[in-house]
Amino acid sequence: MKTGICNEIFSSWSIEKTIEYVSKTGYDGLEIAPFTLANSVDEISMQRRDEIRKKAEKHSIEIIGTHWLLVKPEGLSISSSDSGLRKKTSQYFEKLVRFTSDIGGKIMVLGSPKQRSISQGQTARQVIEYFKEVIMPPLEIAKQNNITICLEPLAKKETNFVNTATEALAIIKEINHPNLRLILDVKAMSDESRPYSEIIFEGKEYLSHFHANDKNLLGPGSGDVDFGPIIKALKEISYQGYISVEVFDFSPGPENIAEKSIQYLKKFL
Repeated sequence: MKTGICNEIFSSWSIEKTIEYVSKTGYDGLEIAPFTLANSVDEISMQRRDEIRKKAEKHSIEIIGTHWLLVKPEGLSISSSDSGLRKKTSQYFEKLVRFTSDIGGKIMVLGSPKQRSISQGQTARQVIEYFKEVIMPPLEIAKQNNITICLEPLAKKETNFVNTATEALAIIKEINHPNLRLILDVKAMSDESRPYSEIIFEGKEYLSHFHANDKNLLGPGSGDVDFGPIIKALKEISYQGYISVEVFDFSPGPENIAEKSIQYLKKFL
């Protein structure tokens, strides 16, 4: 297992400074939220993409991939009843796949809770069909570029679509595409009210990425969640991907979050 961290905690830093710091701190990889670089990936030139990839290579940092995919540009939606908007979202997702490939990434985390929620008058089945419609064209481009798109279960307070690993796995199995897999997130798993290890074992055949955080919105080791059993379960299923630190409360500061998180994780790794 390798350690990574998400770049939005360093939002006030340049991506170059972030890469240098993450490397110096001992992480193996960096996960990038595209909205921290531009309102749209259309605004990120090929030259800039090459610069990011080469900077990471120079500092022996792997660009893990991308997450928070549909935050910007505003107005995108997987679940909209407007077929034109769904098509626009699918087309932008294709651009995200190409952007991820251009910077050297291999994983795309599909969270984006507000852009996938079931609206009043819709059924879960309808939104599953919309999801399939939106995701299939990007999946084919992902296959061509050896990129894995990971569907992320999220807590009920964030979205009403795909709240458990069981629900995510059912959709993944229904679509049955080799480049659609599962990501688990500790904060989201905390909402399921069952042992973390049970969720990990349930998803073992499809698990391709893992977010480390605490239900208090801070990093691993900052709250009540014991990562000992979590990492033990990941080892038992022979998980060999990234454990990537993703936090939502930035108040302790980026250095504090990054350094304490990796120190805590390495006790178990």
